[in-house]
Amino acid sequence: MPIVKQDEWLVPVATEVFDRYQRFVDRKQEITDQFGGLYEFASSHLSLGIHLNENKTQLIYREWAPAAKALFLIGDFNQWEYYTHPLDKKENGIWEIILNIAEFPELKHGSRIKVLVQTEKTITPRIPALITRAVQDENTKDFTGQLWFSEPYVWKYPNVAFIDEALLIYEAHIGMAQEKNGVGTYEEFEKKVLPYIQKSGYNTIQIMAIAEHPYYGSFGYHVSNFFAPSSRFGTPEELKSLVDAAHGMGIRVIMDIVHSHTVKNIYEGLNEFDGTNYQYFHGGDRGNHDVWDSKLFNYGKTEVQLFLLSNLRYWLEEYHFDGFRFDGVTSMMYLHHGIGVDFGNRDMYFSHGVDFDAITYLQLANDLCHTINPANITIAEDVSGMPGLCNSIADGGIGFDYRLSMGIPDYWIKIIKEKTDEEWSMAQLYHNLIDRNYHIKSIAYAESHDQALVGDKTIAFRLMDQEMYFNMHKDSTNLIIDRGINLHNLIRFITISIGGEAYLNFMGNEFGHPEWIDFPRQGNFWSYHYARRQWSLLNNDQLKYQYLATFDKAMLDFIKTERILNTGVSRELWVDEINKILAFEKAGLVFVFNFHPANSLFNYSINTHKIGLYELVFNTDAPYFGGFDRIHISGHFTSIMDNEIPKMKIYSPNRSAQVYKRIV
Repeated sequence: MPIVKQDEWLVPVATEVFDRYQRFVDRKQEITDQFGGLYEFASSHLSLGIHLNENKTQLIYREWAPAAKALFLIGDFNQWEYYTHPLDKKENGIWEIILNIAEFPELKHGSRIKVLVQTEKTITPRIPALITRAVQDENTKDFTGQLWFSEPYVWKYPNVAFIDEALLIYEAHIGMAQEKNGVGTYEEFEKKVLPYIQKSGYNTIQIMAIAEHPYYGSFGYHVSNFFAPSSRFGTPEELKSLVDAAHGMGIRVIMDIVHSHTVKNIYEGLNEFDGTNYQYFHGGDRGNHDVWDSKLFNYGKTEVQLFLLSNLRYWLEEYHFDGFRFDGVTSMMYLHHGIGVDFGNRDMYFSHGVDFDAITYLQLANDLCHTINPANITIAEDVSGMPGLCNSIADGGIGFDYRLSMGIPDYWIKIIKEKTDEEWSMAQLYHNLIDRNYHIKSIAYAESHDQALVGDKTIAFRLMDQEMYFNMHKDSTNLIIDRGINLHNLIRFITISIGGEAYLNFMGNEFGHPEWIDFPRQGNFWSYHYARRQWSLLNNDQLKYQYLATFDKAMLDFIKTERILNTGVSRELWVDEINKILAFEKAGLVFVFNFHPANSLFNYSINTHKIGLYELVFNTDAPYFGGFDRIHISGHFTSIMDNEIPKMKIYSPNRSAQVYKRIV
């Protein structure tokens, strides 16, 4: 297969690579034979769940619960009486009830509803598995299903088509996107944050925590209701309006999808819905993720594939998302979930500990997403380095468009925490940023949202810590703040320059948002103080946060103008471990980074890729970036042959970076 021809390391497992492809082909053919095609297969949301008939005179509710003994619909419409409205059991474990709207005045838009499930051992009120809206009672804090019969949303703008521009992703959480001590809304995000994202230069938004989750502090990763956008943030129409407005700005919107596991909760989620522990999940211990305290899907089960693939189609078609970032892909692909495993042995990717059903599901998911719209984007969160993860399925891959370069933020936080500035290795830094398979596309990022969660710190806060509380005024002079701002800029600039083919930033980190993220919980007395973004710090003209934001926008503009992310591999030109200088060529430009805490070098000679005249086109030492404006050289820099190597003399200020462009 093509991926084997691309990578000689895979030659010994060529048969296993083909078998992986063949399992997908066989399963897709089975689906086509039985259901007419993959797209038609992914349509359970059109028949299961709650719907109105064509003339809106009847409510039809269907539920898959094969092991249940009886189901009863309960809600406002029947004063929550338990046994008055039983469902009839049909074929294949499907239960159904049809109610005439005219007979029940409370069977209307906004009314509450649940299904009473009788099993061998219990009788429990549950939320329908495919509910499209779940709401939390302000007093009891319990979730219930809610009927949502609003008029169809009228879309103003189409999805963003293919654009000849690398992804610049702004990762965001709707609830914590506002400065208030409370939960932000879809509407507030659209009105207040979306214009800022556009102005800042990002062309893609990745939104977390969309699917309903009972515990706000889970960051959205313990999903309970897979087809319901979180009601904490507003209505379905308000979410659609947000996505629509983004499309009107030319911005893609990617949803953070969680198909790797689900919440254990009985009352809100899928666990033991029909009385068994294996309806949606693996039975026994295999169905539990002990580290995440959650349940694991049985990806080889037809009904589970129906549920999850329909979920993807639902979000793409109903809410016009432009794709997905698949959470926890490593956990999905391996029976050991990647816990305590040092990957590298070929067998670990194709035989030992691999969940073949999960691999096939991911291939089906990618195939479906790109069939619905070839411009849809799929991103994998994987730390294992699975071969072929982002190659096409036809070439022997799994079909993702991008993988997250998760090792980069881990590397940055490690050296910041464990090494002094003088101990940073330029060769090691360069290697860690470029060490990837260039046959696939990677998303580089300097820090992840996980590193900002309680117990850790953002890069800005780790560099500057408590000094940010007292010395961020533009008139203040402080060595710690100076170091922090300039290293913050250098870290982000070198990461975006050579770390991948796309770039991601978490909301607020671009301007050095201080402190950590801590959602309301018992341990902090349910406070929202750290679950918000302090935009007032950025908007205050007297504070240095503006330096970081100004730099971030200029960096993105430069990256886009010079098409840095579109040009493939960089080439190392110069490594000086004593003076902490690293130079490389990319996109025909010469990048020079000086990470030294003190050494500024005049008349410093570096290698270039070609002789000729060069001009300075980007300089992090500009005062409006928080730099010290130490370069006052006009005119051109000349690169000449020196011992058969093109060399150019420059001035390299400490803790700064310059980019030179050949003009002749």
